[in-house]
Amino acid sequence: MALINYLTTIRLDFGALSGLGEDLAAAGMARPLIVADHGVAAAGLLDRVRAAWPGGAAAAVFLDTPSNPTEEAVEQALAVYREHGCDGLVAVGGGSPMDLAKAVAVLAAHPAPLQTYAAVLGGAPKITAATAPVVAIPTTAGTGSEVGRGAVITFRDGRKLALLSPHLIPKRAVCDPELTLGLPPLLTAATGMDAVSHCIECYISPVDNPVAAAIAIDGLERATRALPRAVADGQDREARREMMIAAFEGALAFQKGLGAVHALSHPLGALKEFRLHHGTLNSVLLPPVLRFNAPAAGAKYDGLRRAMGLSAGADVADAVAAFSARLGLPATLSQMGVPRQVLPAIADAALLDHTHATNARPATREDYLRMLEEVF
Repeated sequence: MALINYLTTIRLDFGALSGLGEDLAAAGMARPLIVADHGVAAAGLLDRVRAAWPGGAAAAVFLDTPSNPTEEAVEQALAVYREHGCDGLVAVGGGSPMDLAKAVAVLAAHPAPLQTYAAVLGGAPKITAATAPVVAIPTTAGTGSEVGRGAVITFRDGRKLALLSPHLIPKRAVCDPELTLGLPPLLTAATGMDAVSHCIECYISPVDNPVAAAIAIDGLERATRALPRAVADGQDREARREMMIAAFEGALAFQKGLGAVHALSHPLGALKEFRLHHGTLNSVLLPPVLRFNAPAAGAKYDGLRRAMGLSAGADVADAVAAFSARLGLPATLSQMGVPRQVLPAIADAALLDHTHATNARPATREDYLRMLEEVF
């Protein structure tokens, strides 16, 4: 039996930020903590957010969000939240500030340690409706965390684990493409391929959710049309809007589950000494995973071909690899600086990731190692 549930409110279009005051009121916030990063602040986006509602200038701010949010950063942000007597969070930026804000929202209302609430450790039912409210404002188009029920955190023990609960879905998502205009080409490409990977993996997942499948395939069609344009011209307003839609559609489809791409990219992203970008990792890993999954999900590949504008007999994995190359992204893990000696440990960790269970085809440690070697 399929269980289908979509429970958030999205304010979409150019100028959506002007309604932030209304969104905060709807979420029940009077003293939010703004969670962002130094890049968002340097780009002037934080100032625009703070100017969008009367209390913005006085709002508490946390900017020390790492590129892959950590347990330590969550605790630091929580201390700021409590110091200022905050009653909710406004997450501004890409997936990292949004995931960090969600983790703070959990600990603001539940006892530590944070790892208690990791999904693979049975923590999902422990996250309750007492979770602090979050309003999410994406400034990239990729992760879709603004409408997602998860937050991925790197813990002190080196594991990158997800918190999963409907109580983590932001109360409001403010999707204003204006905030993504001028995003650098490579960051546009990398975050955009994150959205592409979400749409593809959710679509071919074996979980029965036709609504999520339809959303995923629409997101993929939008992304493959708009992403090259957004990379080529950062001021292309239509392309930026289409990519913002594709990003949140990819995350709305998460209820079908992800797969081997994310099972591998999560532990790779937890390698603190390399600071590997999640979307770029997904781009590199998509082709070998698509080749591996073809025997189990081949019928769904016709849907991928139609969405991507490919011919009936086209090789989907090769097409994705060519698409990524045109965007200027690396094709191998070694190009990203990943050393071969870590691959066995990554294959081991992939088996423990929550996305492993919903891959289109069951994968073994040896399968994961072969996929890694294929794009090393």
